[in-house]
Amino acid sequence: MSAILFDSVRVAHRVLIELMRNRRLLFFWILFPTLMLLLFGWVYADEYGGLGPSFTWTAPGILLGAAMFFSCLGGPVSLIVGERERRTLRRLLLSPLSGTAYYGGVVLAHLAIALGQAAIVYGLTYAAGGGFRGSVWLGALILFLSAMCYVGLGFFFGARFAGRTEDVTGPVAAVGVPLLVMGGTFFPVELLPPFLHTLAQADPIYHMNMALKAVAQEGADIKAIALNLFFLLGFAACSLALGTRAYRQMLGRERAGA
Repeated sequence: MSAILFDSVRVAHRVLIELMRNRRLLFFWILFPTLMLLLFGWVYADEYGGLGPSFTWTAPGILLGAAMFFSCLGGPVSLIVGERERRTLRRLLLSPLSGTAYYGGVVLAHLAIALGQAAIVYGLTYAAGGGFRGSVWLGALILFLSAMCYVGLGFFFGARFAGRTEDVTGPVAAVGVPLLVMGGTFFPVELLPPFLHTLAQADPIYHMNMALKAVAQEGADIKAIALNLFFLLGFAACSLALGTRAYRQMLGRERAGA
């Protein structure tokens, strides 16, 4: 077990080092949530009584939707497809590294990326006069569960459907963008018509946003968001199971074709 953990940390370090070298991708992962936070912060400034309160309201949705959606879901997809295109995945299969350690390392790397994006989004929020009113530890739990949901789906899409980057861009956008809209990422879910609001109850991004907004804006405790947390816990378990299965099937195909 300790060997797997050690190897996972090494993989996470490798993934993060490669990300640092890919400065263009890193730049856009920082720029996109920053611009979205500034844009929607200014849009809602009059409604919420100033830039600070507006940033407090918009930060959770921007972090979960504009930042982590693309890094923690799109990141594993790009990583797996890139390994395939460069044919480095087969070299990994010939190394002593286990598939479990590789999977765990990618998960750890994207958790670190999520923490970095959270620091950027809430650093800007505090600079604008906003804040985080609830428990930081409870907020961290929500981010952890959200990242697990995204990473599991990222592995599923990347391992199951993608031979090239272009093969998965369309499916991810077709599924993801409606979920972002219905989940309350960019505007209050109260604006949704009743049938869409009911449908949104099955959207994991809805539960991410509702939980983090309740904690960040209202200082809600764990009892107030228990249903959201249970949903996210179940969805994270399912998405990780799907991602693990698809990843193992992909490894089997790669071994057969080696």
